[in-house]
Amino acid sequence: MNIPTPHISATSADEIAKTVLMPGDPLRAKFIAENFLEDVTQFNETRGMLGFTGYYNGKRVSVMGSGMGIPSSMIYYNELFGGYDVDTIIRIGTAGSMQENIKLHDIVIATSACSESSINDNLFANINFSPTPDFDLLFKTYNKSMELGYTTHCGQVHSSDQFYNNLPKEVFENLRKYGVLCVEMESYGLFMTARKYSKKGLGIFTISDSLIEDVSDSAENREKSYTNMMKLALEVVGE
Repeated sequence: MNIPTPHISATSADEIAKTVLMPGDPLRAKFIAENFLEDVTQFNETRGMLGFTGYYNGKRVSVMGSGMGIPSSMIYYNELFGGYDVDTIIRIGTAGSMQENIKLHDIVIATSACSESSINDNLFANINFSPTPDFDLLFKTYNKSMELGYTTHCGQVHSSDQFYNNLPKEVFENLRKYGVLCVEMESYGLFMTARKYSKKGLGIFTISDSLIEDVSDSAENREKSYTNMMKLALEVVGE
């Protein structure tokens, strides 16, 4: 894949670190760069999808928005892995709880993702391929979260194709019964793309609302206040 790519304007792979943290919101990427990183340079603003590279405790790391949903995010996953030779992408996003014990502001680390997305149709014949994150990275992240004292849950997540998705009650209850922890919109695509390129992917989420208790955070909190998740992802960079 030639660089610059159609959606990332960096002219050299050296402008982007080997590990990229990816929130959906480009303003959250800017917030992380401004509040956590030193010696920051901006490598992308194409289509408003801001990307920055800097240092966290001496470790070089990039942060970039992905947009909402699997189709948008997979554009950037493919271009970062395939064009800029990025080794690891850690999704840091928000999610809606689907279990009573998972509360607002808890952290979820995805062990796998299920989805109604058709992105892997025809790739594996009649086999329903189940994409998973990199285990070593997941294990390190969970241990670091315990060390930091965060309330953290590990399990399967649902990567929905639709934000305004009124699941039939039976489907919703079956997802809960079979242990799906929360719903988000991008990790299924990340895990698929990471497997495609033999790279590493991980999904870390802050619970921003609950489908059980009908509570929800403000837009400002979603952009700026989920610092535990941000710090957790930054702490495992390069470990």
